[in-house]
Amino acid sequence: MAEFVPPATRFVDLPAPFRMRRGGVLHGARIGYETVGELNPAGDNAVLILTGLSPSAHVAAHPDNPAPGWWEAMVGPGKPVDTNRWHVVCVNSLGSCMGSTGPPSPDPATGEPYRLRFPDLSVEDIADAAAAAVRALGYERLACVIGASMGGMSALALLTRHPELTRNHVNISSAVHSLPFSIAVRSLQREAIHTDPRWDLGRYDEESYPDRGMLMARKLGMMTYRSADEWDTRFGRTRVAPERGPEPSSAPGFEPGPEPATAPFGAEFEVERYLECHAQRFTRRFDPNSYLYLSRSMDWFDLGESCGGTAEEALAALRLDKALVIGVQTDLLFPLRQQRQIVEGLSAGSADVGFLALESPQGHDAFLVDTARFGPPVSKFLFEL
Repeated sequence: MAEFVPPATRFVDLPAPFRMRRGGVLHGARIGYETVGELNPAGDNAVLILTGLSPSAHVAAHPDNPAPGWWEAMVGPGKPVDTNRWHVVCVNSLGSCMGSTGPPSPDPATGEPYRLRFPDLSVEDIADAAAAAVRALGYERLACVIGASMGGMSALALLTRHPELTRNHVNISSAVHSLPFSIAVRSLQREAIHTDPRWDLGRYDEESYPDRGMLMARKLGMMTYRSADEWDTRFGRTRVAPERGPEPSSAPGFEPGPEPATAPFGAEFEVERYLECHAQRFTRRFDPNSYLYLSRSMDWFDLGESCGGTAEEALAALRLDKALVIGVQTDLLFPLRQQRQIVEGLSAGSADVGFLALESPQGHDAFLVDTARFGPPVSKFLFEL
């Protein structure tokens, strides 16, 4: 499988050898990144954004790539992360397939894709790679690090392992470790992929691709990204019209099977059709092996274990000036008690910590879509830096 690199993504080389936390070593690795907004003469207005599992470095539109970014509503001129003031750097996670070195990248020792020869990946490796990229790009000190979901985990790892890089932090819908429910969901997602016969121990290609496994993994994820109330409000028990089926994928080799609206035990409700449509759009855009590696890294992450103590001790030891922690009451994957744990730990240290428990009905994905609630507090926090 090829990497899926957005236009205008640039690259920075990681130092070689790049040593991984669980024992692997990378040579010739790179990190994909994009920037939005101008760096000021003092060089003190750089904001680093760390992504969740699947986004690329294309966080917002810019002259080199005017397509909307994955956080377009939040980043840009006059937006909550205002690029009239801030120089935003977004890096694609190590292990991804969106430009940074990961399982689909060529192994310089063989010229073939790493596939499952890619070293075991941890959130700490993602943080170390982001820190190395920041330094290689010449940023001596960041004004702020922002991370949401997996990006919030990566940010906490970066802050503990590279405390000199910033004194300010925004942590959104994240945690110091994954809870059993989240681990269980991701375990089922991985099982859907690696039990698809076409996965073939990671040796798939465009012609023989684990479409069904990826579809099931994506559907399971999407069910947990939003709240049950939102599913009810959006779809209720609306039935699929007989003439409607899922929008067909245009990806080469995609084999969706019979039309769910007409197949035995196929889709009868609009919510089923919605899951099918959106999962098909994702399936060929994200490498299955990268999905497996990144997903597992989230389950492995434990901030306390990483720092040789408890998570509370690790958070209290951070020397931050200001932090903002935001959670959502309807979040199934990272419930509010996990954001409160971050707040309590940071408050035991030196940081001036703000906490917001938002009532958005949109669950874990609220930070991506509920700009009316997330935008103002992020804007206020950054304005006061």
